[in-house]
Amino acid sequence: MAAENFEAVMEHIFAFEGGYVDHPRDPGGATNMGITIGTLRDYRGKAVTKDDVRNLTKEEAREIYRKRYWDVIEGDLLPSGVDLCTMDGTVNSGPGRGARWLQRAVGASADGKIGAKTLAATDEADDTTTINRMCDDRMAFLRRLGTWGTFGKGWSRRVESVRSNALSMVQDEPGAAAPKPVEPEKPKSKLHPARYSKAIGSLLGVLVGWAVAQGFLPDGLVTEGQIDMLATVLGGVAGAWIAPRNAE
Repeated sequence: MAAENFEAVMEHIFAFEGGYVDHPRDPGGATNMGITIGTLRDYRGKAVTKDDVRNLTKEEAREIYRKRYWDVIEGDLLPSGVDLCTMDGTVNSGPGRGARWLQRAVGASADGKIGAKTLAATDEADDTTTINRMCDDRMAFLRRLGTWGTFGKGWSRRVESVRSNALSMVQDEPGAAAPKPVEPEKPKSKLHPARYSKAIGSLLGVLVGWAVAQGFLPDGLVTEGQIDMLATVLGGVAGAWIAPRNAE
């Protein structure tokens, strides 16, 4: 088991949750390090403000994560790697759903509560298979959400990072593996039709020059202006057809 993995798992959680945000389309409202205003209110047992969320310390956030999430999913008793997968899903979508993803992956009754039967089934299952099944199940759920269009790219990157780190932790047992750094998403290249026009114009100029040199065309029959005009038209056609596909 991997009781010592909590800190390594939390570094992964904090890396993705980031600092204070209050996105208008996030149903959780004001959030800091992944702790929503509702979770903080329930944990403290009193009303809290957005400023309270903004001023939340990492120490209190870590304490909330341990008591409200890690302990609920029996994180200390889960295999290395499976614990990260279960914890991240729990933080992102709630303890009940995180537990059910694990239970379905190992063939246990999906009641949303991790107990002795779920733990036994998890111990008997192949950890690599469990992690992949959980991540696939989680992605299928996220794609069905109405906010997928807003948060889908970030969720996809997060789940795939969880998969990669969790599988690394399985391979490195005993002990926890440090989370791999999250690679920034590379911007897609945007191709402009003008690039095609320039290339086509150069090609046409070479062909016309060759045709004149060979005596196929009289010198001066095709002007530079005509070549530029034809290149612009052909470049626009090429850009409209090719560029969107190369930028996907």
